[in-house]
Amino acid sequence: MADPSARLLTQVYPDSILDELVAETRSMASLHPHPRIAIVGAGIGGLVLSLALGRRGIDPEVFEQARELTEIGAAVALSANGVRELQRFGLLDALVAVSTEPTELIYRDGRTGQRIAAHPVRINGAYRKRFGAPLCGLHRAELQRILSAALSRERLHLGHRLVDFKDRGDRIVLTFADGQSAEADLVIAADGVRSTARSYVSGGEQLQYSRTSGFRGIVPISKLPSLPDPLALQFWMGPSAHLLHYAIGPRGDHINFLAVVEGPASWPSLEKGLAEASSEEALAAFEGWHPVVTEMVGAVGHDVRWGLFVARPLRRWRRGRVVLLGDAAHAMLPHHGQGANVTIEDAVTLAELITENGADLDAALDEYESFRRARTRMIQRASWMGNHALHVRDGPERERRNARVARFPEDFGWIHAFDALEATQARRPDTASAGS
Repeated sequence: MADPSARLLTQVYPDSILDELVAETRSMASLHPHPRIAIVGAGIGGLVLSLALGRRGIDPEVFEQARELTEIGAAVALSANGVRELQRFGLLDALVAVSTEPTELIYRDGRTGQRIAAHPVRINGAYRKRFGAPLCGLHRAELQRILSAALSRERLHLGHRLVDFKDRGDRIVLTFADGQSAEADLVIAADGVRSTARSYVSGGEQLQYSRTSGFRGIVPISKLPSLPDPLALQFWMGPSAHLLHYAIGPRGDHINFLAVVEGPASWPSLEKGLAEASSEEALAAFEGWHPVVTEMVGAVGHDVRWGLFVARPLRRWRRGRVVLLGDAAHAMLPHHGQGANVTIEDAVTLAELITENGADLDAALDEYESFRRARTRMIQRASWMGNHALHVRDGPERERRNARVARFPEDFGWIHAFDALEATQARRPDTASAGS
């Protein structure tokens, strides 16, 4: 039997007008076949999310406050949980071409240089065999270049510093510092540790200063004659401080380091991640340490120190159609090297859920928050505890710490083994029933 409403239309409208109505309806539907998505921030999270959505047929607009894509923060270590997602984008060869895979993960006494524990990484392909993807040390600028090269430049808007959101019910209006504005059905804030959107979403919850700070640098290996195992990822541990370093680049001929020290007790401004410092301050924290530590810290000039902050666990990651991603939601200390990697996980998870849920954006955002919250909090907590473990003084607690780092693969392999895409897809009811 014919549809009664269709029969009524043919009675009221001539065929020519009906044809026009159908054409207009189809035209309007084709204007926005997918939700209009705005991504705030073109760092690692924003770029990966844009690629992940693009591969699912959704083209977001990306707004970045910088006038050109330049990364600070020296280098990044991508572990298997991040690399395997980029491998799915066809970017593994490009990553490997500009990276160094560490030979080992080594923990040392910062003063004597004694090897306390060592775990193979590149040696015998141990890490790849266990986790299915390599661990890559590379400059952040190289990673950003690889990601941005795969992104449509037409949808990347530089020089757009977000200053305000307005929820109009059926859309979100974004206002930028230069007076321009944009509209979207969904806004994803991947705008980093000092996120503008975090206050809007969470009601003004602040960052927490860890009472530790870091000195960073990149040094040619040729300037480090005392360095043992130069291609290894190494922690030099001691009372109240530690030094982490790993080789970067296609030849592994430069060392990226982060020297973390206790203090200052308070940070000059929570709005700024950097504070004035001096090379003398940086070296004073490592007086009496192994020569390679002072060699490395002293190889570059230091006029700033980096405050190490975490985002307090948020009550919520979204407000309406504005949602946080990466450091904006769960900034963590760098002691497990997971800031960039869990941000990549966030991006892949959110893109998959948006695709799965179609027009039901609220369902996608609710699932994203509930799914990602537990894992990121666990890693955030592990990184916080790691700060203390790396700085313990001599005595029984130091011996217990040394025993723990000897068990690192057993205790923390779950971080590296995680597959964000598979885990997200496994939440589908049809997938779960098919595997049962």
